[in-house]
Amino acid sequence: MNKHGPLGSVLQSVNVANGLPNAHYTDPAVFAEEKRSVLFANWSGIGFGKDIPETGDARPVDFLGMPLLMVRDRDGSINVFQNTCRHRGMILVEAPRTIRGAIRCPYHSWCYGLNGALRGTPHVGGPGQNTHTDIRQEELGLIRIRSFVWRDVVFVNIDGTAPAFEDVHGELMGRWKEFDQPMYHGGEGSTVRLELAANWKLAVENFCESYHLPWVHPGLNSYSRLEDHYNIERLGRYSGQGTHVYRQLTDDEGRTLPDFAGLGEKWEQGAEYIVVYPNVMLGVQRDHAFAFVLDPVDCERTVETIELYYTRPTGSTPELGGLRAANAQLWKTVFEEDVFVVEGMQKGRHGALFDGGRFSPAMDGPTHNFHHWVATQVEAGRRASAPGS
Repeated sequence: MNKHGPLGSVLQSVNVANGLPNAHYTDPAVFAEEKRSVLFANWSGIGFGKDIPETGDARPVDFLGMPLLMVRDRDGSINVFQNTCRHRGMILVEAPRTIRGAIRCPYHSWCYGLNGALRGTPHVGGPGQNTHTDIRQEELGLIRIRSFVWRDVVFVNIDGTAPAFEDVHGELMGRWKEFDQPMYHGGEGSTVRLELAANWKLAVENFCESYHLPWVHPGLNSYSRLEDHYNIERLGRYSGQGTHVYRQLTDDEGRTLPDFAGLGEKWEQGAEYIVVYPNVMLGVQRDHAFAFVLDPVDCERTVETIELYYTRPTGSTPELGGLRAANAQLWKTVFEEDVFVVEGMQKGRHGALFDGGRFSPAMDGPTHNFHHWVATQVEAGRRASAPGS
C-alpha cells in the first residue's frame, strides 16, 4: 500500500465511490506527486496565444517551478522552450518582451533564434574566438517542450511521455468542431484573474457540475435553471456540463454579439462548459467563448486566469464595446461567486475525519469522472516509480 493511501475507493463507480482523500488537497508531498504524474505527464495549459500576438513576442512562465518561455516564431507558430541557457543555466527572459533579433542570454551573451537554435557563442574559444571544436552549436539549442495550441490555450507536456494532443483530446475537438474558426480576444476588460486559497482541483470540480447553481449563482439560475442543464461524462477523457438555455445579451439598440458562422441548431440556445484535463476549462456559446487556465501555485493556492473571445476583432466592431463589457461583467460576477465555495471546500479538507465525500449519482457524475481520472494518473505514476518497475 502506498504511504499516501490507496485510491481504490475513488476508482469505484459513482454510486459507491469516495472522492479523493484529504491529502490530495493539503499534503505538499502528494502535491509534488501530482505535479509529476498528473500535471507534467499530461497536456497542461500554461498560457494563451493572445499574450504573444506578434513575431518575436516572448513570455516567460513559471509552471510549478519549471521555467518556461513561450515565443511567437517568424512563421506565426508558437514555440515553448525551457527558459534556461544551455551554457550555465541562466534564465534567459525575465519579463514579457518583444525580441527583435535573437534570444540573448544576459550572462555570457549566448544567442538563440526564435526557433531555439543556438546562433552565437561569443568568445567561447577565448577572446575573439566565437567558436570551439568541442562546442557543437547544432546540439545545444534550447530545450524544446512539447506544445500544442487549441482554442488559443497553449498546452504543454513537460515530461514528453503523453500521446499526441490530438490523440488524447481528439474526441472533444470533434465535439466542438463547429467552433473551429477564428476567434478574437475581447481586449481590455476581457481578462479575469482570481487568486484562490484552494487546491487547483477544487476549481475544476466546481466548474464540472451544475448542481450548485440554485444556491451559488441565483442570478444565472433565474434563466438557465438547474433543470435546463445536462451532465457531460466521458470517463477517462473529459467532463463538464451543458445547458439548453443560453440567453444572448442585447444592448439598448437591440444589437447582439455576432454568432460564430455555420453553427448547428443545438447552439441556438445551448452552451457547453467542459474541462480539458487536467487544468483547463473551456466554455462555448453561439456568440463568444472563454478559457480558464489554472496555475497550481502550491497545494493550497491557485491562480485562475480567464480570457473571453468573440467572433469579430474589437478594432472592427467598436459599436459592440458595451456588449463585450456587459458580457465580461456578467461572467466576472459568476466566476467570483464560486470563490467562497472553492475556498470553503479547501478549509473543509482539513477536517481529519472527512473521507473524501460521496457523490450524487444523478448530479455529480462529471466531478466523479475527474476524480477517477486523477486517481488513474496517480496510480500509474506510482506503478512507474515502484522498485523494479
